Amino acid sequence: MDTTSFNFPTDTRVGPGIISQLNETLLSLGIQRPLVVTDSGLLTTDAFKKLADALLPGEPDRDWFLHSDVQPNPTEANTRGAAELALAKGCDGVVGLGGGSALDAAKVCRILIKQPQLKLADYDWEADWSGLLPFIAIPTTAGTGSEVGRSGVVTPDGADSKGMFFHPELLAKCIFLDPELTTGLPPGLTAATGLDALTHCIESYTSPVFQPLCDGIALEGIALIIHALPTAVADGSDIDARGLMLVAAAMGGVAFQKDLGATHSLAHPLSAICGVHHGTANAICLPHVMRFNAQRKPGVYRRIGLACGLDAVSCSDAEADEQTIQFIDDFIQRCGMPPSLEDVGVEEQHIEALSDQAWVDPCHQTNPVPVTREDLKELFLKAL
Repeated sequence: MDTTSFNFPTDTRVGPGIISQLNETLLSLGIQRPLVVTDSGLLTTDAFKKLADALLPGEPDRDWFLHSDVQPNPTEANTRGAAELALAKGCDGVVGLGGGSALDAAKVCRILIKQPQLKLADYDWEADWSGLLPFIAIPTTAGTGSEVGRSGVVTPDGADSKGMFFHPELLAKCIFLDPELTTGLPPGLTAATGLDALTHCIESYTSPVFQPLCDGIALEGIALIIHALPTAVADGSDIDARGLMLVAAAMGGVAFQKDLGATHSLAHPLSAICGVHHGTANAICLPHVMRFNAQRKPGVYRRIGLACGLDAVSCSDAEADEQTIQFIDDFIQRCGMPPSLEDVGVEEQHIEALSDQAWVDPCHQTNPVPVTREDLKELFLKAL
């Protein structure tokens, strides 16, 4: 894989070792004292060492500071701690390193750096979003697409559910997709995050919202994932596969700016109530949702089948859907995902609470066909 760069609209740097350009990028953005936001689990990894090596060692007027208190589902306390450190040290930019949680915390902490007296719950679309510190995103997983997103998910103080903070000002100024930072990711997490990206692409493409730019990106993202994910799972040191997965995950993040579907409405409460990894939850639920949708909207998955390399042209809508769904189901199992929710600790006693939360989750509102709370409950039971 060669190194390259492009804008869409974020300045995107791609390729092995591209992290070496970080210091140059900081200087171009006028950042002299960056705050690095990550999670403590990355501090002993090669990815963090590469980041540290790419940052210029301290000089009288240049230094960098570390906030690593970020939990898997970040809270306002996590982001406030980052903001307080940034204010105390006079930081003038933020670098996020990690998966979706670290990148979301890095994005959102900039709100509290700008207005430390506010609570996150007070911030909405009508707030003053101008003047946030510049942000650079460096993903170490290939799944969430948070690096290219305009939103950050953080649980506000006193809330019992996650808060979504959404605004174009949250976009990163630059992202680094360096496959050398992802080679240490174990096979199970590689599969789960990669299938999260696949779900983003499939659900965004089938959403009825009109956004043909996202549709094209989603289809190419699917093709890349089908090609690269099995290799990345089987051989984590394969730089080409790792690089293609980073690109595909970013494409999924761009595509789902269009919207998502019922699979994500099922997955969100599975993580919140039962602690199931988001990518794993998506992988288990996706085939069931696809079958539900295909029964009510024949042909909805024909072009996805073509993106997967199937002969989905010379057959009926029902046949095109069925072969596509079966291919995706087999692909998920080939990547090593557990086949049922029961295998990840979900029990029938959880179903009512899961159904309640899935019903109030907004993602199913842009499913290709309408769903009811009873439909969501039935999908949970089928996946169980």
